[in-house]
Amino acid sequence: MKKRLLVSFVLLLSFSFSSVVLAEGKPQKPKIPGSVMEISKENTYPNPTQDLPYLQPSELTQQLIDTAEVPIENPDLIRILNESTISDAPLAFGYRATIYLGEWALNYESSETATNWEYQKINTNYQDNRGGKSQIQMSYRQEAQKSVKGGLTAKVPEAEHVKKMMLLKAMKKTNLPLAFETIIGAGTKKDQVYNVPPKKLGYLYAYAPAVNEKGKVTYGEVYLVLKGNKRSIVVKNITSQGIGAWIPLQDHASFGFVTSDRPR
Repeated sequence: MKKRLLVSFVLLLSFSFSSVVLAEGKPQKPKIPGSVMEISKENTYPNPTQDLPYLQPSELTQQLIDTAEVPIENPDLIRILNESTISDAPLAFGYRATIYLGEWALNYESSETATNWEYQKINTNYQDNRGGKSQIQMSYRQEAQKSVKGGLTAKVPEAEHVKKMMLLKAMKKTNLPLAFETIIGAGTKKDQVYNVPPKKLGYLYAYAPAVNEKGKVTYGEVYLVLKGNKRSIVVKNITSQGIGAWIPLQDHASFGFVTSDRPR
């Protein structure tokens, strides 16, 4: 009896541990407030899908990356290494070469990811019902095309490479459709109804949400070293720098509705 209980307890503990590991391994999508709505189908401006695949290193590239003392995650550097070939030479004894590949942003380490659901105001609709005797309805309609841009919070070397790595990390952490620019087309509308009482003005504000990504980027001079049939990557003059970025949430809008006795 005790043996059965012990086996059952072990199985239950194993199941619970597996469930925790699986839950922690999945991206934690932030809880989206009820005031935030997706407008991808209604948007009159077709934003291109932000598709940044996680580039897989080739077998040779992975072997080279494993020899480096610093993690290498820059997809552009990985692409260059993937396109390189190094032949094994049976008579390469004594052969030596050091090839300078340049100074690179090697990796980005995320420390904080937060969402501002009212990052930038993109539109205001209003209805004047001060002379009315019953409530009237209003809905969102984009008055003019609006471009919402994000970007890095400071100037850093290899800015485009840094932005790409930060975008990849933020997308993985939030599981949200992010892009450094999103456009809301004029005439975009949503059927959600807001009621304006008699003797009131109704204001419907629309905002573009964005993710605030913060962390650290590491730079270094990259050398490909060949010694006989051995090949490795050596990184010199390693430096790190803190960096932040605002990355808009694509094809989403956050709405705020207020009524007033007077014009705002």
